[in-house]
Parts: sequence; C-alpha cells; structure tokens
Amino acid sequence: MADKSKVTEQYYAPPPDLGKWDSFRMFVWNSETGQFLGRTGSSWAKILLFYLIFYAVLAGFFAAMLTIFYQTLDSKMPKWQMDSSLIGSNPGLGFRPMPDSVVSVESTLIYYKANDKGSVLKWASIIDEFLKDYRKKGSGSGEANGAENRVPCTPTSHNLGENQVCDVSLDDFSPCTASRQYNYEQGGPCVFLKLNKIFNWTPQPYNDTESLPDTMPEFLKQYIKSVSGKPEANMVWVSCEGENPADVENIGPVQYLPRRGFPAFYYPFTNKEGYLSPLVAVLFERPRTGVLINIECKAWAKNILYDRYERRGSVHFELMVDRS
Repeated sequence: MADKSKVTEQYYAPPPDLGKWDSFRMFVWNSETGQFLGRTGSSWAKILLFYLIFYAVLAGFFAAMLTIFYQTLDSKMPKWQMDSSLIGSNPGLGFRPMPDSVVSVESTLIYYKANDKGSVLKWASIIDEFLKDYRKKGSGSGEANGAENRVPCTPTSHNLGENQVCDVSLDDFSPCTASRQYNYEQGGPCVFLKLNKIFNWTPQPYNDTESLPDTMPEFLKQYIKSVSGKPEANMVWVSCEGENPADVENIGPVQYLPRRGFPAFYYPFTNKEGYLSPLVAVLFERPRTGVLINIECKAWAKNILYDRYERRGSVHFELMVDRS
C-alpha cells in the first residue's frame, strides 16, 4: 500500500561564513533576496506609508488643537486680567538706566565719573536706547507702528478718539535731555521712572488731603495740598528718598520732571497701537560725590500697595557720582 503522505525532508543550511566587509555589503544590498538594509522593496514601501499616514494624522491633530486654542485668545486683550492674572493688579516701578547685566544681573548701581566723557557717554547711550520709541513720531520706514495715533494731552484736555493715545513729549524733560547728556556731565544725573503696564488698570489717585497715608513724605503731602481739587491732582505720585539717615543727608535736592508723577489720563492701558508708558525723570541736582547713596522711589496711589522687602510699589537703586 502506497504511503498517502509524503514528508519532505528539510536540512539546515548554516549561513555562509562571511567576513565583516562582506556581511556589511550583503546587509546593504542582498542580490539573492533583493533586500536593501534588511528589507525588501515592498516592506520598505509599507513601513514608509505607515509612518507617512501616522505623522500626517499627528500633524493634523496638533494643527486642529492649536486652531481651537487660538480661538480662545484675543490678540489685543489678555484672557486673564488684574487679580486673575499672574502679574496681579499692583504695578511695579522700574528705572532707567539699568546697569549692564553682563557685569551682574542683580546690580542696581549707577556709578560713573562726571569728568570722564566715556563714562558719561556710556550711561547716556543706555538712556538713548530706552527712549528711542518715544522719539518716533511717524508711521514711515523706521518709525513706530501707531505713532500717528499719539496726541498731546493735558490734565484739562485729554478726550481721546477711538484709536488715539496720549503722547509723551521728551521736550518737557529739560535738563534731562539727550542734548545735555541727561545732566550726567554736570554731576546731577537724571534717572527715569516708569510704571509697568497692566492691562485695564486704572489708578485711584490721592487727589485730596483727607486720606493721605502716614508714611507719605511730608514734602509730597504739602504739594498735594497745594493742588487739591485741581485736575493736576489726578496723579500717581512719585517720591525718591535716601533709604538710610546717611543717604538722606547725601542725596541732595531732587526734582521731578515734567511732573511729580504719572498723570491719570494715560490710563488705563488697553493695548492701543502707539501707546507709550508715561515717564518721570528724577533729577538728583547735587548728590554728594564719592559716596554710595541708597535710593528708594515709591509710587503713590490708593490701589498701589507698598512692600519694601518684596519691592511692591517701589524700586531701589544705588547712585555714586565720582570726580576723581
């Protein structure tokens, strides 16, 4: 009786013993099996098609999620404002010129030699860079976008159109001007102060004498009394004093230009094109030379909280004018 099943005998054939170079060459291209880098052409086509579809779906999903996310944002208005935002509703106070961050990130020392033109020019150029946007008045090449929206404002005349913003005229800051190198060569340097911008924040000024804080300097209280009830009293007031008794003695007379603070008509900041933060130039007329003076400047308004240790509502810097 014939065997109905036939068993095909198979024998194990060991792979040929190839050298390293031959093995690598066969891995790159095997002419017997038609494999390139260990895969046949159809295998490479399948895996490339898979990853093409996979990454296309992944990119489409990412683009869809990004589109949905951008639908929740407004290019002109932050979603989280005031106390709901990370920066809160208490504006910080900043100063210029800032020392070179390359030397020390934490340094707040303004040190220069009044009789050294190079030293004076160094600080004047820093202020020039800071004020360059305030000098751009047109919308042409090299000018600031929205500069044509800036109009002169006064305490009694500041009605603005839909796109208009109040201008900051640098002509009002004399002698703290570029032509006089901000008075650094005369040994009475100018330091510019500005409030950080917070969207939709409106100051609540101390515009009468009924609720002035006890910690407010007496000279500022007297000035507020002299303008109480007038439009000029709607101001975020600024005061700069020596931090310690020795600093108070060495700081000398101080002027605030063009006003003693930031006028309320510059607020609120609503991200209009061309908006400029108001400035106060603090002129230290005759600081004692060769002495390090610790200075603290404060912003005064009913809705600005002050904390020296956290630098809330204030800014600290050191000033040292040398003539040697």
